[in-house]
Amino acid sequence: MSTEDWLKKNTYHHSAFWDIMAMVREKEKQGLKISLCIPTLNEEKTIGKEIVLFRSELMTRYPLLDEIAVIDSGSTDRTLEVASAFGADTYLSADILPEQGARKGKGENLWKAIYQLSGDIIVYIDADIKNIHPRFVYGLVAPLIYRQEIKYVKAFYDRPLAFSQGLRPTGGGRVTEILIRPLFSLFYPDLAAIMQPLSGEYAVRREVLQEIPFPIGYGVETSHIIDVYHKYGMAAFAQTDLDQRVHRNQATRDLAKMSFGILQTFLSRLQQYDRLHDLPELGKILYQFQAKEKAHEMVEHHLVEEERPPMLSIPAYREKFGISQ
Repeated sequence: MSTEDWLKKNTYHHSAFWDIMAMVREKEKQGLKISLCIPTLNEEKTIGKEIVLFRSELMTRYPLLDEIAVIDSGSTDRTLEVASAFGADTYLSADILPEQGARKGKGENLWKAIYQLSGDIIVYIDADIKNIHPRFVYGLVAPLIYRQEIKYVKAFYDRPLAFSQGLRPTGGGRVTEILIRPLFSLFYPDLAAIMQPLSGEYAVRREVLQEIPFPIGYGVETSHIIDVYHKYGMAAFAQTDLDQRVHRNQATRDLAKMSFGILQTFLSRLQQYDRLHDLPELGKILYQFQAKEKAHEMVEHHLVEEERPPMLSIPAYREKFGISQ
């Protein structure tokens, strides 16, 4: 399938899925269960609104979701209290699979959600979205419900908009456009068709999630896309335009940490899939500078993209879901 054909066939706008009740009927016909996972760390300001909206619109009004769960990294604010009060199931990541130990990072929460949640499809939604809307869920699960060959659906945001100077291009955030898209264009041109590979909103079949490793930090989305591509090809992906996403922006220094972690994951995948050879041992410290009076002080950040193994390799998971050896 050419890139042009893939874009035409596998790129959607959420408005194509306005008939949520029809989607529910098809979901029930297939006997599917759908779980929503919201990974959190200190999100008390926005988590309540997300849960109220998803429960009222996609559980009560339309029974599309079978469970809504917050998996938390150890918030020091009222995130878990607020989430529980508004009706979400709440879990501390460290309490899930305790025999596997606890790690800090969003990828850790996403990985443990596979064990904790029961859905055949798991939808991941970030907790900091200010303009939350049901489309953030139904726009992602619909391609999985209607097309059996689709396995992984990514969100993208902001269609081209006309303004006085011309068109605003659709694209990802700063790390996507400066780092990921150039890397994909160099090593995986097919994947450059995914408009926002780092978006925090995506829906995936359990059968896929349980087979792939999870970096616990910033590299998790990048590793997912590369691993799924190698296993299933571009035909397994779809993407849905959700119009716009309003959230807080990160400082450039924080984006550098994200880029450092993603690069570690990306380079390890290149070696794993025999696309790059004889790399030297990579550094694990990101160096940055800050001004202190008239001097410049070097700051060191020790960042290692540790990975969790495929969930299928965890005995407790196989036992819980009745998977034979």
